[in-house]
Amino acid sequence: MGIQITPSVIYSAMMGMVLLALFDVVMRKRQRQTLFLSGLLVLLLIHILGELHIYSAAYRYIPGIAGAHMPLRMLLGPALYFYALATMSPQQSINKKWYLLAFTGPVIVVVGMIPFAFGISAQEKLSLANPATRDPELFKIALATCLFAAVSFIGFTAAYLAATFKLHTRHRQQLMDRFSAIEKRSMDWFRVILYLWGFVWFAFTVEFTLGFLGIRWFGSGVVVPLLEASVLMAFIHYALKQPVLAASEKAPQQTPSQSSTSQARSSLLSAEQMKQIADKLNDVMGKGELYLEEDLSLNRLSQVVGVSENHISETLSKHLQTNFFHFVNDFRVGRAMTLLTETSKQVTVIMYDVGFNSKSTFNTAFKKRTGLTPSAYRKQQKMQGADDIAA
Repeated sequence: MGIQITPSVIYSAMMGMVLLALFDVVMRKRQRQTLFLSGLLVLLLIHILGELHIYSAAYRYIPGIAGAHMPLRMLLGPALYFYALATMSPQQSINKKWYLLAFTGPVIVVVGMIPFAFGISAQEKLSLANPATRDPELFKIALATCLFAAVSFIGFTAAYLAATFKLHTRHRQQLMDRFSAIEKRSMDWFRVILYLWGFVWFAFTVEFTLGFLGIRWFGSGVVVPLLEASVLMAFIHYALKQPVLAASEKAPQQTPSQSSTSQARSSLLSAEQMKQIADKLNDVMGKGELYLEEDLSLNRLSQVVGVSENHISETLSKHLQTNFFHFVNDFRVGRAMTLLTETSKQVTVIMYDVGFNSKSTFNTAFKKRTGLTPSAYRKQQKMQGADDIAA
């Protein structure tokens, strides 16, 4: 198999993107977030070089290292999880057992590759690339190694992607319990990237296996590399823009025992106490219009009503059946409904007037309460008013 121009060009471009991103990260202040991002980028670079080794036909000159990147590719899932942990978790260190668990992936693949790595010479590996020269028995060993590495990669990476999804969900919930505006802190872009990485890595593994079997389709060597390049570009763009979050904006990590203890813990406040706190909260929101503060936080509300943050959170979740984010934004939507009906202000102006700073959040909150977008609600109210006048 000779050089394949299109995938070689794509992976070369990806290599350039990663190297530029690494240079950017290295030049930044040394922090946990940038440290783990650089580690992830290095692993992506190794993966890209491994693909270039095949597509550029460099394996002809150095066949001995064919497949050497496969064990290290197993670390992509763990590296993505550790980057998420460094970005979204307030804990300053990661337990060593998590590192040991991450390296079980490469170890498994290395053990599975022993027959291929040490049982086949460099010349024999080179001959496997051509169906006319390959030894059937040696090809069976290579095929078994390929399938084993592919299944291991999918399973291992899927487990870490699931753990990363769970971490992001907990992070977002933590923000909603403490802030009324979470857009700049929630890293919603990261959740989309996780879906895309999962799809792309699965597609890559399938194409890698099919290619080893000699099965090709019209998009072989083009579609998957392009998808990889697109997701890589998006990830690098958002990761480099992502600011370092304050400790209060991150999701605290819980051990299983802590989680079960938290769930089993009974209410610290009586029903009457929670009712009194709820009355204070509604009063300061309704009459005091505290919700108009754009970046209102639980800490700020606690200072205004003179009630601890924990007691407010307990009241919101157990008495009012909501969280801080929805509680505040519900008042904002109520005020927006009035302004949409009684004034001719533009929807965007009203959005900012009532305390929202994100159009998507405003529309989502508004539709959740009314079932309509702000514009549709205004139109409906005008039609209803016209009907009332006509009647």
